[in-house]
Amino acid sequence: MTPPPPPPSPRRLRRRIVGGLGATLALPVFIRHALAQATLRPTPAQTEGPFYPVKLPDDTDFDLLAQGKLRYTRGAATWLDGTVTDTTGHPLRGAVVEIWQCDEQGHYHHPGDGGTADPAFQGFGRVVAGNDGSYRFRTIRPAPYTGRTPHIHVKVRLAQRELLTTQLYVEGDPGNPRDFLWRRLSAEDRAAITVPFAPVADGLQARFGIVVDA
Repeated sequence: MTPPPPPPSPRRLRRRIVGGLGATLALPVFIRHALAQATLRPTPAQTEGPFYPVKLPDDTDFDLLAQGKLRYTRGAATWLDGTVTDTTGHPLRGAVVEIWQCDEQGHYHHPGDGGTADPAFQGFGRVVAGNDGSYRFRTIRPAPYTGRTPHIHVKVRLAQRELLTTQLYVEGDPGNPRDFLWRRLSAEDRAAITVPFAPVADGLQARFGIVVDA
């Protein structure tokens, strides 16, 4: 029978304890360093398109279903919300988020689209992200028009800088695979800007987290 190894000497035991204690004390520093180096993938950019408003509506708040005293009742009312962060995950307080889209009949408030959009649909909204980077809009599930699958245009600014212009798509919409812009995206990019529009008590809800290089 092999005899058990001799116990460590007091000096060796002290070195083990001190070494283990040092490793334990160093762990939070290592974790902090790793977190500091971690980066999130920026939300992919897409073209602004031809219908960014030439003239902003009189009302540019979060609620695209109200234009003055008019209420827009077509389409599926939708809450669109999320957060804006930088690539380290820090919220971008004060970032300006803009959205614009066509009405349920596929028309933009733009002279290039004939100026036939429903006057009750605001068509454009602008909000300032909160302390936690959060933003929220009330709009409709985007509608298709000739040549394009349903989408919402999104732009993010901070101070005088434009940080991102992209488009948001509806998960599972049958028009997506036929859309020339959506089709060009990688699978990873599609996943980043294609989200579910899920039923809630007062319509639909879509959550869209935005990551920008700030």
